[in-house]
Amino acid sequence: MVIGFFNEIKYELSVVEKELMSAVKCPDPLLTEAATHLVSAGGKRLRPIFCLLGGKFYQFALDKLVPLAVALELIHMATLVHDDVVDSSMTRRGIPTIKARWGNRISAHLGDYLLGKSLVLISQYKDPLIPKVLADTSVKMSEGEIIQIATSFNTNQTLRDYFYRINRKTALLISASCKLGAVACGAPEPLHQALHRFGHHIGMAFQITDDILDMTAEQVKLGKPIGGDLRQGIITLPAIYALHNSPKRERLKKITTNRNKSDEDVQEAITLITECGGVEYAYGVAKKYIAKAKKELGELPEVPVKKTMRTIADFVGIRSF
Repeated sequence: MVIGFFNEIKYELSVVEKELMSAVKCPDPLLTEAATHLVSAGGKRLRPIFCLLGGKFYQFALDKLVPLAVALELIHMATLVHDDVVDSSMTRRGIPTIKARWGNRISAHLGDYLLGKSLVLISQYKDPLIPKVLADTSVKMSEGEIIQIATSFNTNQTLRDYFYRINRKTALLISASCKLGAVACGAPEPLHQALHRFGHHIGMAFQITDDILDMTAEQVKLGKPIGGDLRQGIITLPAIYALHNSPKRERLKKITTNRNKSDEDVQEAITLITECGGVEYAYGVAKKYIAKAKKELGELPEVPVKKTMRTIADFVGIRSF
């Protein structure tokens, strides 16, 4: 569960957590065991949190939000299971991944199962905007992941390429979570559009920070080995900056394009990126997105959770995990 500054939705989150565990259980014991392992591993639950907070801005009704909040987390978890197969990741949040314990075949089918369960939950909603947004988002998330694979080890990527990719990979589902929580409670379009924009900016900042932490975090806190992006050839914002600005960019390019990096190579690349200001630059970009997110809050009603939204924005900028 995410850090404890969500007192106003503590009960609602506990309901979502209970329903999430219930949603992944089925008659098949192997599938239930694997899915329960995934849910029990925890996580920040940011997407359900944003869904609930979005609903707090307009005629909040928990029964209207729980199926949506659970569906959003199931979609997110499905992408993580598939990502761990693609990336050959053996740990996540400090515990074995589904891939590590059950292998690729179970992982692939479990991810599909979670997506299917999310569809069942989403089908309960009569407002066509909810399934439309989530369908469009799911398609674009897949596009983002495929683009990431297709551009691995490509050091000619631009800032525009990077922002396009992370918008699809991360920001779209977070913005959908903020928006649809309000939509499910019947909010008017100006309100849920402002939440959509807030979510977009927070999602972009969140992924940029994630990419920074992959180079700078303590492995214990991160829950997985650092430098994973560099090992896989994923060119993130700090690296893009360094590849254009480092006085040793040719050396960095050589390391980055090497598909068989040693631990020493990865550490050298991180040092080169950090020394030329790549990490500092990326933090600056993340802060600009956070400022944009806070500005969008000015368009929203003065309700207690507005303060929580600001707190989340600040947390994204300083988080260490």
